[in-house]
Amino acid sequence: MSKRAKRMERHHKRNKRPGLNLVSLMDIFTILVFFLLVNSSSTQQLPSSKDIQLPKSVAQVLPKETLVIAVSNNDLLVAGRRITRLKDFINSEETIIASLEQELIFQFGQSRSKKSKDGQREITIMGDRDIPYKALKKIMATCTKTNYSRISLAVLQIAKSKG
Repeated sequence: MSKRAKRMERHHKRNKRPGLNLVSLMDIFTILVFFLLVNSSSTQQLPSSKDIQLPKSVAQVLPKETLVIAVSNNDLLVAGRRITRLKDFINSEETIIASLEQELIFQFGQSRSKKSKDGQREITIMGDRDIPYKALKKIMATCTKTNYSRISLAVLQIAKSKG
């Protein structure tokens, strides 16, 4: 090999750029797409709270995505925001909870609340199984007054007994 050929060979080796390996990149994207497809489900989960023990039921209908009122033994929350304490409204003579009424009107104005076919607003009450019925009755009356008349109660689904 001549000196010129050796020099040109060294020059080409120095300026050689490495190629991009697309096979491994495509593998990574394929795995990512499958992961996202498997983990995207159409089920709705209600917000969980350690303070609330839901009653058990054999429910057949899956919950819809609605505004959630959470009622623990101490607090009343709408969409995760504390509205009032349970003991503040449970012994009052009023059948409507004023602070809850204001919050429900505010929530309807802020979001596009889902309405059913007949135009009524939908809401889910996620109440502790030990809350007094008197409190639940006042909450439901307040919801109805603010046109949230499609009320669902959240429960834990238990398996049907085989027999």
